[in-house]
Amino acid sequence: MPSSPPPEQSSPEYWSTLVATGDDAESFLQGQLSQDLHDLGDESRWSLVLAPDSSVVATALVSQVAGVYTMVVSREFAPDVLARLKRFLLRTRCSLELSTEVAGPYATIGERLDARWPGDGELRAHLTPHCYGQKFVDATVSFTKGCFTGQELVGRLDARGASVPWRVVYFEAPDTAAVSELLTSAGPAGPQGVTTLVHEGYGVRGMGIAHRTLLQRDDFGSVRLGELA
Repeated sequence: MPSSPPPEQSSPEYWSTLVATGDDAESFLQGQLSQDLHDLGDESRWSLVLAPDSSVVATALVSQVAGVYTMVVSREFAPDVLARLKRFLLRTRCSLELSTEVAGPYATIGERLDARWPGDGELRAHLTPHCYGQKFVDATVSFTKGCFTGQELVGRLDARGASVPWRVVYFEAPDTAAVSELLTSAGPAGPQGVTTLVHEGYGVRGMGIAHRTLLQRDDFGSVRLGELA
């Protein structure tokens, strides 16, 4: 439970960009990101930077112009993403540069919650993609592009029906105490709890992590609760 009042819906989201250039930029990113970039064209696609154990390090909104690839990532996680990618740059004709304080896909926390998209609080839990819901997986992961970091474990989870114990959820509640108590009321000790919280006219809303058994209940009391998908 936060020790200070939750931020307002208009509180900003902060973003950075990683720019990849060079003859091997596409092939390099194909092996590091979860999304297929081969036919990206002039559109933008969400992708993931995964750890070898398939946990999500960061989300990245990827675009390209004339072979220059731009990845918009949370400012908090940008240095870690840059460091991870640079580990694999040996004998690769690709360079990476980090820029800060750029406009991102969501200007405020409220906009991100409206889109049901996970942010810094949710990513700090280091969960696997399926914990964020099938809609999130469909938007960020290609299972046909070939190998990428974390691909084997993500593919295995998908093949067995994504039976993961922890689920990221969206909630609306009269107060923080009500939702915090609900999220921690099911399952063994783990990452359960509120991860994003903002003021709303009726109380609070945000995201949190729950054990999958909580979502099997028929009644959540005064809290409106549902998965992101």
